[in-house]
Amino acid sequence: MTSHTVGTHETWLKARLALLEEEKALTRRSDAVARQRQALPWVPVEKAYRFDTDEGTRSLTDLFAGRSQLLVYHFMFGPDYAAGCPSCSAIADGFNGIAVHLANHDVSLVAVSRAPLAKLQAYRKRMGWTFPWASSGGDDFNFDFNVAVTEAQQRNGDIEYNYQRGTHPMDATTVPEPVAQFAATCGTDAATYTCDRPGLSTFVFEDGVVYHAYSTYARGLDGVWGMYQWLDRAPNGRNETGAWWQRHDEYREPRSRSCCG
Repeated sequence: MTSHTVGTHETWLKARLALLEEEKALTRRSDAVARQRQALPWVPVEKAYRFDTDEGTRSLTDLFAGRSQLLVYHFMFGPDYAAGCPSCSAIADGFNGIAVHLANHDVSLVAVSRAPLAKLQAYRKRMGWTFPWASSGGDDFNFDFNVAVTEAQQRNGDIEYNYQRGTHPMDATTVPEPVAQFAATCGTDAATYTCDRPGLSTFVFEDGVVYHAYSTYARGLDGVWGMYQWLDRAPNGRNETGAWWQRHDEYREPRSRSCCG
């Protein structure tokens, strides 16, 4: 028998209406935060970054593909990885479906990683993705936007991520189990794995100038992680004690659970 609260439709409806008020307040607060995000000052991008793409070497301006806005997902796939990060892969599973809608709303979506382009192309084919993916391997782009660190920074503990220094689990002295686990699935060790970090940066092109508008990291990526948006609305929520997800082609066939035991 369930240990969860059980009630009548009337008691459920009363609780649901109270929750609805909180959900509406949260939506209004989210709208206000979005306006604050959009009001951030734009910073001109002065470096001439270069990327390896399916179409050859391209500039940051080229990644806009003729549109005025660019969303860059900083996908964790370092030069020495054998496969992309499982968490980034779970997030990227949602890109194919939305990229076409963004493209028709003056927004380009591109993933950028430090791994060589050939590795990215092979992994993208394995995953069945079609969204644009560029390599910044020979450039400072990932370092400048705080999603890559050097081995020297690791040794010295001189790492800034998510606008703070040395506070993220990836920088812990004792490697957390999920970090070690994900590093192994990427074919590397924890130190090499954590030289790359996840993030999202946005840019705008106006009057011939590229501006950096916004960047977010860590839990700031929850909003683009579609899996979690659905789980937050499932009866048991996220219901997790650790990293349970895998790349979508690594799950065993899900077993159904009989409602009758």
